Amino acid sequence: MKIAVLGAGMVGRTIAKDLATTFDITSLDISEQNLALLETVSITTIKADLSDPAAYQHLLTGFDLIVCAVPGFMGYKTLETIIRAGKNVVDISFFPEDALALDALAKEMNVTAIVDCGVAPGMSNLILGRYNEEMQLDSFECMVGGLPKTRLKPFEYKAPFSPVDVIEEYTRPARYVENGHIVTKPALSDAELINFEHAGTLESFNTDGLRSIIFTMSHIPNMKEKTLRYPGHIGLMQSLQKAGFFSTTTINVKGQQVVPLDMTSAILFDQWKLHPEEEEFTLMQIVLRGIQNGREITVEYFLYDEYDAASKTSSMSRTTGYTCTAAVQMIAKNLFTKKGVFPPELIGSDKACFDFMLQHLAERNVHYRKKVSV
Repeated sequence: MKIAVLGAGMVGRTIAKDLATTFDITSLDISEQNLALLETVSITTIKADLSDPAAYQHLLTGFDLIVCAVPGFMGYKTLETIIRAGKNVVDISFFPEDALALDALAKEMNVTAIVDCGVAPGMSNLILGRYNEEMQLDSFECMVGGLPKTRLKPFEYKAPFSPVDVIEEYTRPARYVENGHIVTKPALSDAELINFEHAGTLESFNTDGLRSIIFTMSHIPNMKEKTLRYPGHIGLMQSLQKAGFFSTTTINVKGQQVVPLDMTSAILFDQWKLHPEEEEFTLMQIVLRGIQNGREITVEYFLYDEYDAASKTSSMSRTTGYTCTAAVQMIAKNLFTKKGVFPPELIGSDKACFDFMLQHLAERNVHYRKKVSV
């Protein structure tokens, strides 16, 4: 099977390397520097401007499946273009638009499109989808974050993602479900300090992380996702936001028209850049409550994963990338053959798919610990 991985950032490279052990892989990116990091691996590299939809008809010719690992602001249009090309696709671009709006097109083009296939969204959705089949759920709560092990002021934050995508999480209104109603609050709101095993005290806050499950799991009366950072990060982000650093309205600076968000992103790119071999971790805690066999039960899943020194792979790249490669393997093995757009909660409803993905991750030393209490 020939697979194209669109995007050779830190996560895209991890995906390409993992898949290259099984498939014929081509990595496409506009950055020669990113592509050069794959030259020692048996992966074909192509320099390409992935922001140009007109180029896709030529770029995608000859590939059996596509992985979309482009930045979020490009994601929806890229996914639509891939589907129109009639290619099966697994997407991790986490764009703000509604992927389910492309479901009819995917069915028309006879395409399987698995979207939001990372950690959260991703595995959090998959776990929810599984337990939606096994119990009558009353609540779902997810807390998740990726952080550097060394805390450097002022931000104490690093990530393999574009700052634009992170800032989008801090500015887009956060939706959650309470007593069957959708509640909207500002991002960064409802701060709480919580102590976690391995990580110590972190602060949690609202972000718009529920995405598709607001609609696909609308029968569950209480659902919330919160992001985790080191204490103090919220205050810094709120200060930047109130001062206008995240604004998309052009301002005049010495005769030049400048978009504050573009300037801020350029500055934070270096501040937040996760450098090779920099130690970091990913933490996620999921709590599901409901009724099973007439009894109230609580099911918890806990993930703590660190930078892997042996493979020199960041935790966020591993936990996101290997979830994506699990979905690719499922399609390749015909374990999942339905046509349309599928967020992971719709995949998790199939126990064989759920078990396959957890096993795939465990084989790569990404382990989700489960606890059930009555």
